[in-house]
Amino acid sequence: MHKQPIHWLNKSFNELNQHEMFDLLELRQRVFIVEQECAYPDMDATDKVARHLMAWDGETLAGCTRLIGPGITYEHASIGRVAIAQAYRGTGLGRQLMERSIAEIQQRFPAQLIKIGAQQYLEGFYNSLGFVTVSDRYLEDGIPHIDMLLTPADDV
Repeated sequence: MHKQPIHWLNKSFNELNQHEMFDLLELRQRVFIVEQECAYPDMDATDKVARHLMAWDGETLAGCTRLIGPGITYEHASIGRVAIAQAYRGTGLGRQLMERSIAEIQQRFPAQLIKIGAQQYLEGFYNSLGFVTVSDRYLEDGIPHIDMLLTPADDV
């Protein structure tokens, strides 16, 4: 699995170097466009205003998320473009990535709800992190999705 301890980076678009940007976009393309056979514009203007949380295993980008402030994608803060490289699935890295993403959002935007547009098959995973389904199923780029909310804990 992991060759060495995961190294975490959290950077704004302007802080990403060319290699990080390439690896980030290549991982998202591999997961969202190639694996899911879904032709859609993965890169968008939100990348420029989001923070990018990345899990590195040495020189390999193992996973990433996009952390979005309130009023950009939704009224609430959001986590999007959650991607785990195939070789790291089932290792617990997805949970670590989401837990770190939630913590980062809560630190940057205290007392904010976090809204996600989740692929429906991952509903149980997101429920286990405290997210609650708040919409009916809908299709986004031909894939069933649901909207989910995480309410901040009282002690946050």
